[in-house]
Amino acid sequence: MNKILPSTLQLLRFPFSFFLMPVYWFALSQIKEINSLKAILVFIILHLLVYPASNGYNSFMDRDTTPIGGVKNPMLPEKQLLHVTYLLNILAVGLSLFISWLFAAGILLYILASLAYSSRRIRLKKYPIIGFLTVVIFQGALTFILVYYGSSERVATDVPLLGMVAAVFLIGGFYPLTQIYQHEADKKDGVTTISYLLGYTGTFIFTGIIYAFAFITLGYLFYQQGQVKSFIILQVFMIPVFIYYSRWFFKVSKDNAEANFTNTMRMNIIASVCTNFGFMAILIYYLF
Repeated sequence: MNKILPSTLQLLRFPFSFFLMPVYWFALSQIKEINSLKAILVFIILHLLVYPASNGYNSFMDRDTTPIGGVKNPMLPEKQLLHVTYLLNILAVGLSLFISWLFAAGILLYILASLAYSSRRIRLKKYPIIGFLTVVIFQGALTFILVYYGSSERVATDVPLLGMVAAVFLIGGFYPLTQIYQHEADKKDGVTTISYLLGYTGTFIFTGIIYAFAFITLGYLFYQQGQVKSFIILQVFMIPVFIYYSRWFFKVSKDNAEANFTNTMRMNIIASVCTNFGFMAILIYYLF
């Protein structure tokens, strides 16, 4: 293969993996005995291989000319991008075998769901409910299972159900807001997103309700484990998210033009930074 083209590197959108990272830190914080080497390998497989491959494949299929997650001015994809996504997926499954065949099967399942989501032949993303459920189940529940199982010192088959549910809600409260600035572009491409279905105001109300369920579930989970302090720590980190969300909701309710790429990316960054560091703080508190 020739040198990596600028368009290929851009459309793999490696920085976007940071937005999906909270589920990893959350799952890691729930493991009783962490195998550090396996945890690092799981991190690499997900954030440097699987997620970029998913992003790249989606960009190759969509050929966006308007802003997409993490990229304001996307370049047109070349055929090389498709080849690189296949290579990353193969590497992800191959490396997963060093953890276990069951973990590798889970990674393969995630990859197949991602391909079905973006593929022009199947195109799950064009259906608002099915597309939404695909994302929250695989980026939420399955990812939680993979991290919990793959990073444990011993074979962990007792993955906490409440943790899986909370992961689904965390992704579910985040995902529709990432679509709010793309309504027109998605419709032109024949895609009806959950955000388009809900409308601008409905998207904010829906995500607020889902986030509320997420934190009710997290609160009950931490209470069951006798980790009320951990839940309080997370709440403190989430204050900036609530403030920005409320201010942005107010702006959009006055003017739908405020539901633009710039404000969406600010929301994504603030939410990701606060959630990531919140769960990391819980993990550090638990370990030390």
